[in-house]
Amino acid sequence: MAAHSALGELMNPFAGARLSSAFFPLAVLLALAALTWWLRGAVELPAVKHDGKTRHDPDYIIEDSQLRKLDEHGRLQYTLTSREVRHYPDDDTTDITLPHLVHVGPGKPTTTMSADRAHMSQDGERVDLYDNVRVQRAATAKRDAMLATMPQLTVLPDDEKAFTKSPVRITEGSSWLTGVGMRIDNATQTYFLDSQAVGQFESPHAKKR
Repeated sequence: MAAHSALGELMNPFAGARLSSAFFPLAVLLALAALTWWLRGAVELPAVKHDGKTRHDPDYIIEDSQLRKLDEHGRLQYTLTSREVRHYPDDDTTDITLPHLVHVGPGKPTTTMSADRAHMSQDGERVDLYDNVRVQRAATAKRDAMLATMPQLTVLPDDEKAFTKSPVRITEGSSWLTGVGMRIDNATQTYFLDSQAVGQFESPHAKKR
């Protein structure tokens, strides 16, 4: 009996070891299952929606449109007309064909900006004009009408400002001026050429032959 009891005591540690090793494969399987579930959630891509909102397709098209902007006092600030307007819901931007922007203001000559096409930002605070861009300022009692031409112009309608980095040509009566890059402040009726300015100016007091 003593020998049997001693043998049993010697085997008990091994019996415990066999019991622990029996649970080890099950613990590994559970850990692998949990890891697999976590990895699936971490790398799983969102479901693809087929509602068209992720494509750059217009959700509406308007022909022969006219947009009027009023100031806080209800006075007309500018008018934007175009042959066609296309709005895109994916980025909330707008493409415009043949835009014609007219700035009006008390005590200031009317300024008109036009182009073959334009792109309006999401908030409508920026309009990029492209191709055959023309800026015209109406004549006044003291100055001839002015015309500026360029291939591209960025307009900030609410701020009455515009700028470009492209070549520019400005004519006013018999005077002309060319350069690269221009900034326009319609509120103060000022035009700044950035570089390479070359021109010919006729004095308003010159005698006409």
